[in-house]
Amino acid sequence: MTRRSHLPDSASKAATVRRMFDDIAPRYDLVNRIMTFGLDVGWRRRAVRSLGLPRDSVVVDVACGTGDFCREAQRAGFVAFGIDFSFGMLAAAKTTAPLIQADALHLPVSTGSCDGITCGFALRNVSDIGALFAEFARVVRPGGAIAVLEVAEPESRPLRAGHRIYFHKVVPLVGGLLSDRDAYSYLPESTVYLPPRPQLVELVSAAGFVDVRSDLVGLGAAQIITGTRA
Repeated sequence: MTRRSHLPDSASKAATVRRMFDDIAPRYDLVNRIMTFGLDVGWRRRAVRSLGLPRDSVVVDVACGTGDFCREAQRAGFVAFGIDFSFGMLAAAKTTAPLIQADALHLPVSTGSCDGITCGFALRNVSDIGALFAEFARVVRPGGAIAVLEVAEPESRPLRAGHRIYFHKVVPLVGGLLSDRDAYSYLPESTVYLPPRPQLVELVSAAGFVDVRSDLVGLGAAQIITGTRA
């Protein structure tokens, strides 16, 4: 699983990714903070602000992990709850928001029943990104919003070269020292599953969202994809 030729196919991807996140859950937050130099906290905060929803809006964090987005949503005055298919991640969560174990492609949420969705660094881990956005469109009410945080590449050639070295060489090394090398080798390699930013915008628009955009953050190391439910 540490090389592209060993990335799981669509049939085994869900089970493989679930086991991986179960294994790395205990130190997931620590490794994230170190890998991003703590910048991921600000990225999530910006993503939550970009929803542009009033206080007391119901926001679902899909692939919630240990609850980072849930905590930010609650700080913003939203009613938050999280969904993740890894029981290990939910067991390690540090949030007071209600948590549910479920598949992101089959959310246990009624149609049009939530005001917003957040999702962090999960697009690469689902078997069908288009189906995920369609599921977001199903559960978000008209006029509601989504904010999806995902990895990206800097537009500047020098920054892009440095980012690739860091992401594909340093991240597996540090991840191996602090947690699980196989998992933190998979995470950079899994970017092969991620369409280019313009195509991601098209997929979100095709699912039923308007005013869709992808904004780079962290010198281009990550992106926040936003859209309003038509």
